[in-house]
Amino acid sequence: MGKDSSIEWTDHTFNPWWGCAKVSPGCANCYAEAWARRVGDAIWGKDADRRTFGQKHWEEPIKWNAAAASEKNRKRVFCASMSDVFEARIELHSQRKRLWLLIESTPWLDWLLLTKRPQNIRRMVPWANNWPENVWIGTSVEDQQRAIERLPHLLQHPAKRRFLSCEPLVDAVDLSPWITKRPKPLHQIDWVIAGGESGAKARPMFPGWARQLRDQCNAAGIRFHFKQWGHWAPVQAKKATLSSTVQQFWDDVAGEKVFMEAKGKKESGRYLDGVTWDELPQAA
Repeated sequence: MGKDSSIEWTDHTFNPWWGCAKVSPGCANCYAEAWARRVGDAIWGKDADRRTFGQKHWEEPIKWNAAAASEKNRKRVFCASMSDVFEARIELHSQRKRLWLLIESTPWLDWLLLTKRPQNIRRMVPWANNWPENVWIGTSVEDQQRAIERLPHLLQHPAKRRFLSCEPLVDAVDLSPWITKRPKPLHQIDWVIAGGESGAKARPMFPGWARQLRDQCNAAGIRFHFKQWGHWAPVQAKKATLSSTVQQFWDDVAGEKVFMEAKGKKESGRYLDGVTWDELPQAA
């Protein structure tokens, strides 16, 4: 949990608990699992315990809400960076119920609920077809298969905002089935966050993958946020020399060879074709 989060697309982060279990390719090098192990918490995996928190922890968003109300300036809260709100474990039911009450009591905070388990949303939220104005619901879409599996579950909900986290993007994602020919029962996508994987074991995200998402969002009027290249960044072919840190790949979307250099998240930066994409949807 943290006030003034370092994550570019949110103001604060809040975790009702810590711990999760891996469910898809995007989880392979999970930063949250690595962080939990670093601080000595054995809370990862389907059979591991989850770490819960006391009253002081739950009072922090109340303070953020009061400050936002005083400033007349809404704040975004990413929930949850170290867990998944929609993980199906019966012992977490009381924590979820407490979270719903907290969300309803903090109207100056826009709660960004991101999950890899959107199939569980309907039976876990108490709002049915009348979602609070301050709830944005999102799902992780790291490759095309996850788009196919998760978007129909996410887009059925009439939340005020629906968003996708295409990070870490480990394969190309084509959103056209849900943009240009969106099935009538499904709601629109309001926002897409894209980014590559960080860390020494990171998989590269090719330029064509990022550009395809950007271009599709721009054409459809969807707000687009490019968070980072991650550990690998593109190198101009004329400047590329293959080495232990520079490798050649085939970018299937661009239809060309690309050179990628492993130089770390900070040095790789977050420019996409010379532009910083920091778009955000308006608060409801």
